[in-house]
Amino acid sequence: MSVETLARGLQAKRVGTTLMARCPAHDDRNPSLSISQSDGRVLVHCHAGCSQQAVIEALRRKGLWNPQSGIIDRVYDYSDECGALLYQIVRYFPKSFRQRYPDGAGGWIWKKHPRQVLYRLPEIAEAPIVFVVEGEKDVETLREYGFVATTNAGGAMAPWLNSFTAQLAGREVILIPDNDAPGWNRATSIARCLLGTAARIRLQALPEQFKDISEWFAAGHSECELISMLEDNNARD
Repeated sequence: MSVETLARGLQAKRVGTTLMARCPAHDDRNPSLSISQSDGRVLVHCHAGCSQQAVIEALRRKGLWNPQSGIIDRVYDYSDECGALLYQIVRYFPKSFRQRYPDGAGGWIWKKHPRQVLYRLPEIAEAPIVFVVEGEKDVETLREYGFVATTNAGGAMAPWLNSFTAQLAGREVILIPDNDAPGWNRATSIARCLLGTAARIRLQALPEQFKDISEWFAAGHSECELISMLEDNNARD
């Protein structure tokens, strides 16, 4: 699906450099849906607050959504120690991921970058305590509540590199696995890699009804509850 096809279907109008249309996911009297294109992918965003899922479902009902269009949901920047961009993880809706890095000419190379680093690396360098979770979304959730957190690109099956261990040297590392077998296997494997390098290693389980830390916070829990949970486990240790 092209931007032009979607724009025609929604009767979009150009406002400056942006195509704007009435969002099909809500009673939109003042056009709030922006439509654009990047690297052949169509991007839509409702400035009134509709979620990507709600917009896509509405487009599907109107016969205007093509699963091959790959709507970009989020982009996560991976930087070096000085904050310079190395590569990005692009999250699409429906859920899928691709890695890309700048080609030096204003475009992208859609391949794995030759140097892989931990997410939010510059923040790790300044932190004595770092949470390690499974995905970028969980990192961003913890950051919203004032914690320093990281992950590596590729999910539960991605290899943990020696360079990742070195980037966490001397820090207290708190691993919060996703509540499934791959999540726990990943966390215990990382813990073994960190032995003798991290100042302290802790594994924090979530109640079984929650898939991950983002879901736990979304259920209404707070940063104070997380700290209390960690302290309770520390007392038992």
